[in-house]
Amino acid sequence: MNRSRQSHTQTATTHRENLQKNLQRRMEAARDRGDENLLRMLEAEANYIK
Repeated sequence: MNRSRQSHTQTATTHRENLQKNLQRRMEAARDRGDENLLRMLEAEANYIK
């Protein structure tokens, strides 16, 4: 794999990990507030980005 492709792959992996961590934090906050509607939307988003 050439260096540019490898860099792009690593960037994409890091981006996906950051999206998942951010989504986890948002889901925990929704659970803590008891916001079931938001939690359902965030769960749908989690399924979409998998």
